[in-house]
Formats: sequence, structure tokens, C-alpha cells
Amino acid sequence: MNENEFAELAAGAALHALSPEDQERFDVAVAKHPEWRAIMEDDAETAASLAVAPPVAPPAGIRAALLERIAQTPDAGASQATHHTATSEESVRRKPVLRWSRSMLALAACLALLVGVGIGAVALNGQLNRPDTVVALEQIRSAADAAEASVALETGGTATAYWSESLGSAVLVTDGIPAPDDGQTYELWLIRDEKPISAGVFSVDGGDATAELEGEMRSGDIIAVTVEQAGGSPDGQPTSDPVIVIPTA
Repeated sequence: MNENEFAELAAGAALHALSPEDQERFDVAVAKHPEWRAIMEDDAETAASLAVAPPVAPPAGIRAALLERIAQTPDAGASQATHHTATSEESVRRKPVLRWSRSMLALAACLALLVGVGIGAVALNGQLNRPDTVVALEQIRSAADAAEASVALETGGTATAYWSESLGSAVLVTDGIPAPDDGQTYELWLIRDEKPISAGVFSVDGGDATAELEGEMRSGDIIAVTVEQAGGSPDGQPTSDPVIVIPTA
């Protein structure tokens, strides 16, 4: 078990939502990895705070936004069944628990507000309105086939690509990348069979950027970034040499 898997189980344990099998795995991991106890304690504290938070009336539209967020959360178990043949019944049964547990912890805080226990509209809106790129990155990193690769930038920063073939998605995270000149933008590309496929444009905020690639990522694609005119290349083809190149194979 790695630390990410333990974090998922810790959230489920805090909500008393683990199956007997996962509870046993969690107890064993706690004994074997005392250095991870802080994760367990933080989640337990979060869950406990739900019971003592002061009542707050939910703002208009919050319930609808919460239900929409739940509806948009992919069914990890179905995704795994579509893209992979399970090695055993136990692994298929356990994956959805791991994928849902940390989401459950966040959603429990949201639901608490709706039933009058409340943690405040600001915190709730922060959970419901997380950027799509952040949600996508969490989903990728929770996937069984999650992968990543980093490259150094000429400017001294770094660029890291995260991807999951089973999800067909990829996210690029950059640190220390300069903003493009006025009238220009960064454009993402998936290079497949030596042919570039535009995957959207992104902006830079204070030298940092997180961008989800549009379209379906496939194993072996090369993730690249070029500088293009504002709005992206007009003909769907790169017009400059790439400033970032990250192979996924």
C-alpha cells in the first residue's frame, strides 16, 4: 500500500464508511506505517468538526450545486471495468471504495451544511467550485495506472505531466514558466504518430499553470507546448518549436 491509498482509506475510516476488508487493510497499514498517522488524525479531526459546527442556513442554489457535483463525479468502478480486466473479484470490489472515500469526506462537510450542521458557505463553495483542472488531476492521481514525467525548462522551472491511459486524460503542471508576450498564448498538443493534435490553450498566473489537455490522451502520445497567437494556432498546426516536450512512453 502506498501513501495515496492510505489517505483514501483514512478518509473512509473517518466517516466510518469502510468495508470490513478495507477496515482490516487500514488497521494493518496504521500499524506498519506510524509515519502516516498524521493523515489519519487530520481526517478524523475534519470528520469530528462536522458534529460541532454551528448551524448555518444554506444559501440558495447550494443544494443544486452539490447534487450536480455528485452527478459529475465519475464512477471509478465502472471506468476500471471498461478499460481493464480485473485480476480478481476483490480488486474490483475495493477500487470504488478507495476512489470515493476522500470525495465522501469533502461531500460530508457539504451535506452537513444542508442538514443544518454547517461549516459555512465560503468553505462549501470552495469544495463545490474547485477548478476542473484540480478535479481532473485528483482523478488521474487516484487511477490505478496513474503515471507522471517531468522535464526542466530553459527558464529554470519545471513542467510535469500527469496522465492515466484508462481515463484517457492528462494534466500539465508547470512551475516557473514565464507568461507569453502580449497577443500570444501557450497551446497544448498531443503528438500521435508524428501528427500534432491541438489540446487547448492555457494561461500563466505568477509563473505557474495547471492545464487539462482537451481530447482523449492515448498511450505513447507526446505532450508538447508551443507559443501561438492569442486564441491558439488558426490552422490547427503548431507554428513554432515546442518549449515543452514530454513523452508518455
